[in-house]
Amino acid sequence: MADKTAVKSALRAQRIETPSWGYANSGTRFKVFGQPGVPRTPEEKIADAATVHRFTGVAPSVALHIPWDQVADFGALARYARDLGVEIGAINTNVFQDEDYKLGSVTNPDPAIRRKATDHLLEAIGIMDATGSRDLKLWFSDGLNYPGQDDLRDRQDRLAEALREAYDRLGDGRRMLLEYKLFEPAFYATDIPDWGTAYAHCVELGPKATVCIDTGHHAPGTNIEFIVAFLLRAGKLGAFDFNSRFYADDDLMAGAADPFQLFRIMYEIVRGDGLGESSGIRFMLDQCHNIERKIPATIRSVMNVQEATAKALLVDRDALRAAQREGNVLEANAVLMDAYNTDVRPLLAEVRAEAGLDENPVAAYHRSGYQQKIEAERVGGRQAGWGA
Repeated sequence: MADKTAVKSALRAQRIETPSWGYANSGTRFKVFGQPGVPRTPEEKIADAATVHRFTGVAPSVALHIPWDQVADFGALARYARDLGVEIGAINTNVFQDEDYKLGSVTNPDPAIRRKATDHLLEAIGIMDATGSRDLKLWFSDGLNYPGQDDLRDRQDRLAEALREAYDRLGDGRRMLLEYKLFEPAFYATDIPDWGTAYAHCVELGPKATVCIDTGHHAPGTNIEFIVAFLLRAGKLGAFDFNSRFYADDDLMAGAADPFQLFRIMYEIVRGDGLGESSGIRFMLDQCHNIERKIPATIRSVMNVQEATAKALLVDRDALRAAQREGNVLEANAVLMDAYNTDVRPLLAEVRAEAGLDENPVAAYHRSGYQQKIEAERVGGRQAGWGA
């Protein structure tokens, strides 16, 4: 039986980073549904992130996306965040929106465009230095639509060259998080399509390069918890982008589509000692709330991750190991299911109450009047990046 005191201690120590772009207007390829009160500036995004932390107690950092969050003085932005009780987290690059990147960024056949893209990676590292951020997060949309369009092997060489230059620029205590995606926007081949490709590049680069798992970036039926277990064992799991998907990269609230999958992922994290701060794994949300209110949806996502984590911590690992050693398939599965079927909301309510927080963060947010305040004060909120 899991020790309740230890479970509560682990839950209090959990940290979940929220994304600046999740607070702005966003949408699909077809439509952006604007909402009243969304942020107009990076400072207002940070204020919303600080509000999520105020009600959850476990979201003390906010990721930035460059150039969506470009400011003249990043040191001042970091101080502003600290004054609100949060800090700047991962710095995300953008090498997918410029016209120049139609045929790729760091893998583009044109060396001048590759230089432009690599310089942007170096610019982001400079922003890390100014903000004190630990992590550089890289995702590349680079790929091919047609066989023969470009040389697959040459593109891997170009990718490796750009990654190496960025890696060598990272200072002490800094990391590179390399994200992968099965497809989109390229349809024939993506230059970093899976965890194996990202892992191979990270191994080649060195200890400061780790893999970021976006839970929406896999083929249907992919066993994400196996990937988690493998990368944890190899010491190459650096971060998560939590979201939820039904078909493709839907970017829905974490745990919305398949809460059992999120539980299985969190169990492998717990089993691999990856939950604590000392593991170095950054747990982030990567979501764009298209039809639901931004801040309460982010709070709900944080709560969903907390609930999956609590259930994972409740797994009776001694009983599970005993059943596994005996080859008792039904009992081993039952141990997992007993934890998953536990209603952990009262336990998390206790944890929040003991931390001086409201037991129901979403309800507390709605009572606070913050939504009404920002809707009254903010006019003409920007989009997350598309058409901003």
